[in-house]
Order: sequence, then structure tokens, then C-alpha cells
Amino acid sequence: MTGNQNLQHKWLCFFISLAALVNLSGLCVPLMDPDAGVYASVTKHMLQRNDWLGLYFQGTDWLDKPHFPFWITAAFFKVFGIHDWSYKLPGILFAFMGAYYTYLFAKQQYNKTIALWAAFILLTAEHFIISNSDVRAEPFLTGLVMASVYHFSNTLSKKIGWHLVAACLFAACAVMTKGIFTLAPIGGAIAGELIIKKNWKELFHWRWLLAGVLLVLFITPELYSLWYQFDKHPEKIVFGKTNVSGIRFFLWDSQFGRFANSGPIKGKGDPSFFLHTLLWAFLPWSLLMYASLIDKIRRWFGKKEDGQTGTVRPEWYTLCGSLLTLVLFSLSKFQLPYYTNIIFPFLAILTAQYIAALTGKAERMVRPVQNIICFILIAGMIALHFFYGPATSFLPLFFVLAVLVFAIVLPYRIQMNKAYLILCRAGLVTLALNLYINTCFYPDLMQYQSGDEAAVYINKHHPGLPGVRMGIYSPGFEFYLKDTMMIADTNTIKDPGPAKQGTWFISEEGLDFMKQQNIRYEMIKEFPEFHVTMLTLKFINKKRREKELKKTYLIRLL
Repeated sequence: MTGNQNLQHKWLCFFISLAALVNLSGLCVPLMDPDAGVYASVTKHMLQRNDWLGLYFQGTDWLDKPHFPFWITAAFFKVFGIHDWSYKLPGILFAFMGAYYTYLFAKQQYNKTIALWAAFILLTAEHFIISNSDVRAEPFLTGLVMASVYHFSNTLSKKIGWHLVAACLFAACAVMTKGIFTLAPIGGAIAGELIIKKNWKELFHWRWLLAGVLLVLFITPELYSLWYQFDKHPEKIVFGKTNVSGIRFFLWDSQFGRFANSGPIKGKGDPSFFLHTLLWAFLPWSLLMYASLIDKIRRWFGKKEDGQTGTVRPEWYTLCGSLLTLVLFSLSKFQLPYYTNIIFPFLAILTAQYIAALTGKAERMVRPVQNIICFILIAGMIALHFFYGPATSFLPLFFVLAVLVFAIVLPYRIQMNKAYLILCRAGLVTLALNLYINTCFYPDLMQYQSGDEAAVYINKHHPGLPGVRMGIYSPGFEFYLKDTMMIADTNTIKDPGPAKQGTWFISEEGLDFMKQQNIRYEMIKEFPEFHVTMLTLKFINKKRREKELKKTYLIRLL
């Protein structure tokens, strides 16, 4: 290893550590409704009911997602207590596992330099950091999919061993996190590698039959749980119907049903959705990522040598796994931005390999492009702070400014290839932006998610009494409320029964109804409300924000 390489590796290790800390800063952000609030509430009920087979939300059977993330998170709740940070921590750790396996895979297929760049790129990709703040199923999948691909790649041309068992276990956990479509990037990566290299012996090896058996064996806890909660009880009403099979939903409706838009949960598809989504989701690396995809495809058809390794077509796992998944997601009628996160490790490796091979004109073009991206990100952060105006302490801003200043002066202090320094700067600027979002912007923004605020207020000022929610969908209210939660409607107000002793969390419409019915109440507290995951420019503008807000209330019936 040359002196320059050794220096580059040391700095990359430092930047990777810094990126890990910024990703952990998402632990301090309250849970965002609806999804994170729902998942956390489901997990809370799993632990409180001591029922590790059933999934329940608001007291009713919940059939939407498989069990694996809830099992892991419930275990963390049991050890650390029920908190928002203990809900997020396991997901972030699985995301870090994805970065570790990205490093291992890239080092195995290429070299240590590309491996470190791949880990740094993954940990600084915009939506990767966002997903570690607003934790859902994707951080789990990011780790599980990459781990499975790594271990499957180690089974090729070798005797059947522990790598096959590990690969199948990780693949099964991915299936038990999001469904059988999670096998697409895993299967696409392995099959694509073997087909393109015409390795027919390995493609049709009997080990894949054994892998299928192991996969079915490892998902039996999920199948049994679904049978126990749903198939064993055909009388239960789910999606407005009886005789609903949880196993069928898991194997078909939740995946193929969404793909064909024929299941109980429907969406609208746009074939170009993920192409333009990746432009922002993979910042600051998105343009380089698209260039790496084009270059890799060109080398496939042209059978060109790889500029870094000097070998013909070194690996095709990353290209095939990412492209197949993108095609399937693009054809689906149900599309959300965070779906792409599971292929971020593949895209990070492709981008790192492309960066390492940059020379001449291509290398010179990268510098101004990445500098422009840095300028846009910094300008966006300044504009957000100016127009939104969060109330924040000096300490978070100090750390943000420290990272930002370091990114700006970086080229003048580190003896490294200029193109690499510009790329390091881009990653650091992204870290500064997300550190600002997690420690300054989000903490202020979350005051407008009134369900959380109302639950915390009840816990402090009215402990021991139930919280009664009416006319508001707020999973976060249920999660943060320490005492019993009850759901009321207009009939409950007229004949409140046990709910009368509770503290009512009610919407403007509900309050108007009470006034019309001459129902006596005492106003306790008023909260501003906004759907914080659906931000608008009018809301961000502090001068116009007040007009965009709704009101929610805590009251007591008299």
C-alpha cells in the first residue's frame, strides 16, 4: 500500500465514523406519524400483551407487515424500556450492518479503497440518513439484503457450508420484514452474476434446492404466527371481510396484489417515479451513480476492461440486483421513495468503483459538478434556516458549522487526490445538512405533530387517567401515552361512560360538535397541528405558517 493510499484510508475511516454519528443523531427526533407511530405502537402492544405471535393496532388485529422488525424492536423495548430511541436503535444498527457488509463485499470483489468509499457513500446518501431518523422497515432490509448477497456470493464454487445457512437466514429475515419481493434484489444479484458470466454449472447447482428448503424452514415462525392470528380464526373481520388468510396475504396479496394493484391496499404507479426519486434520494452521489450505471452497462455490452482492476467484467451482482429491483418497482402500481433504500448498498459499490476508475476528462468534470451540488445543499440549508426559523440552542448549530467549515477547508489541509477531496467534501456537506435537520429543524418541527405533544402533556399533568382520542388519527398519541388510550366518536360524547373521567384529545370539528350539542367541557390546552411529513412551502415560511395550521385540543368533560 502506498503512502497516499494509507492516508486516504485513514481519512475515509474518520469520515465513516463521523457519518455513523450523524446517522445516530436521528435517535433524538420524535417518531413521525403515521408509519413510525403505527409500527412503534404495534410493537408496544406486543410487549405489553406479552403476545409475540399477534400484531395489534388500536385494539384490533393488524395485517399489513410481517413480524421480524417488531420482534427485534420488542426485544429492545424489553431490555431498554419503551422509548422512541429504543424503537429506532435496532433499525439503525441493521442499517450499519448493511454498511459493514457493503464494505466486506466491495473489498472481496474489488479492494479496500473501493470498499471504504462504498461504505462512506452509503452512510452519506440522503435517504439512507433520513430513513435512520424516520425508521420503518427499510433500515432492516438494507442490512439483511446486503448480508444475504455477501454470504450467497461466498457459496459459489465452494463446498456447502455455513455461508449458505447464513445467506438463507438473512434472506428469510428480509422476507419476514417486507415480504417475498425482497428476494428480487438477492436473486437478481446472484442469478445475474452467473448468467452474464455463463457459469451454468453454478446456476443449476443443487445447492439452490437446499437454499429453498432452508428459506422455507426459516420463515416458518412468520407463517405460524399468521396462521395462529388469522387463518385459525376465520370469523375475524379484516379489511372489512371474514375468512381472511394471513398466510395468503403475506405470500400473495401484500406483494403481488400491490404489484398488480388487485390487493386490499392499492396505489398509483408511475414508471419514471424511481428514476427521478433517486436524483434526490441518493444525493450527493446521484449523478455519479447514474454515470456508474451507464458505464457498467456500456462495459457489459462492449466487454471493456474495468479501469481500476484491469480485469474483464469483475462482478455483476450490483448491477443486476439494482436494475432488476428498479424495473420491478417501476412496473408496480404501489410506489414510495423509501423502497429504493434496499439497493443503496449496490448503488454505493457501483459508484465507488466508478470513482476509483476516474481519469482524465471524466475526473476533471466531476469537480465542478460536485462543487455545484455542495453549493446547492449549503444554500438549501441556509434558506431553510432563514425561512423556517427554528428555535434552537447554540450547541447543535456549533456542531453543524464545525462540520461545514471542515468540509470547506478540507482541500487546503489534506494531501489527497483533488477529485477525492471534492467527493469527501460533498459527503461532509451532506452530513452537515442532515445534522442540522436532525438536531435543529426536526426537533422544532415536531411541536406541530400535536398527538405527541398532547400525550406528553397528559403524562405529566394528568397521570393515571385514560387519554380519549376523538376525530384525530394520531398513532404517536397512542405510543407516547403511558396510560390507557380510548377511541371516541360522536355517540361516545353523548354517553361517555368510563371515558368521561379521561382527558380528551379532540379535533376542531369535534369541538364544534360539542358546542352544537351543548356538551359542557373544560378547555385544558390548545395545540397547533400540521402533517409534518407533508411539508409545503407556505408552512416552511414562518411568516405564512400560522394560516396553514390546524388546532387540536385537550379538554375535560364536565
